[in-house]
Amino acid sequence: MDTFDLTRLLPADHFSTALRHDVQTGLTSEPKRLPPKWFYDARGSELFEEITRLPEYYPTRAERAILTARAGEIAAVTRARTLVELGSGSSEKTRLLLDALRALGTLETYVPVDVSESALTGAGAAIAAEYPGLGVHGVLADFTTRLGLPPEGGPRLVAFLGGTLGNLLPRERAEFLRGLRAALDPGDFLLLGTDLVKDPEVLVAAYDDSAGVTAEFNRNVLNVLNRELGADFDPTAFEHVALWDAEQEWIEMRLRSLRSQTVKIPALDLPVHFDRDEELRTEVSAKFRRERVAEELLAAGLRMTHWWTDREARFGLSLSAPA
Repeated sequence: MDTFDLTRLLPADHFSTALRHDVQTGLTSEPKRLPPKWFYDARGSELFEEITRLPEYYPTRAERAILTARAGEIAAVTRARTLVELGSGSSEKTRLLLDALRALGTLETYVPVDVSESALTGAGAAIAAEYPGLGVHGVLADFTTRLGLPPEGGPRLVAFLGGTLGNLLPRERAEFLRGLRAALDPGDFLLLGTDLVKDPEVLVAAYDDSAGVTAEFNRNVLNVLNRELGADFDPTAFEHVALWDAEQEWIEMRLRSLRSQTVKIPALDLPVHFDRDEELRTEVSAKFRRERVAEELLAAGLRMTHWWTDREARFGLSLSAPA
């Protein structure tokens, strides 16, 4: 019988405590900011899935193309018994790796790690049903603070796909990669997806699509604050902004206040004033060059052994091992 089991590494009040902290800190900062993890309630997750199918949003298709072409090679190099996926979500692209490792005959266990219990349960149960005999062990964890890697089952292949690394600021990326390296043993590998620097027009269009789906996704974070904290944000009073920061080499998503307004957040006893045209930063998405990826990995104690891109060199997938 195929089973899926779940280990919870988050306290029951994790989301409430973390959201309150992030909102209190971010909306009293100058300039105002929120971390992008609060996009992904049920509606936000639906909108993001819609974004990945938009013609402007190339990263998902580009990464899938690399995995389609290289999954067999990745399996042959790593010979992983355990596949760990950080931020697994729906685990859609993971099936390419699962198929390749199963065909090689090495894979025994799949470990999806995510902060969303509903996403973990749904994807984990589906994988368990699709892959008879595969052990599927979900881990409910915030991988930026606690990885939750299983200590046994090596060699392990840890996959961190989708370019999510770019949502972390440089200091946060360095801390995350050092923590990941500390959890890896000799023989383990990290498979890392990174979106690449390219024409700013292409980049901005990917975060400001003509259908307005990304704008709705961005404003939805205000609905999250209204529901969870009793806030009275009017999402229509904010304009979606996406811009390219050439110096930092990252895309920023912001919400720009269309008028002077004060928002009340009763759960925090916090009034938040916005001037007209004042902006709230909701996401940073760093773009990379191969050299920068290799340098950041090496600084964390990881040595890049393989590098692949899609045909148009829009997205990079790297394989690295403990140095």
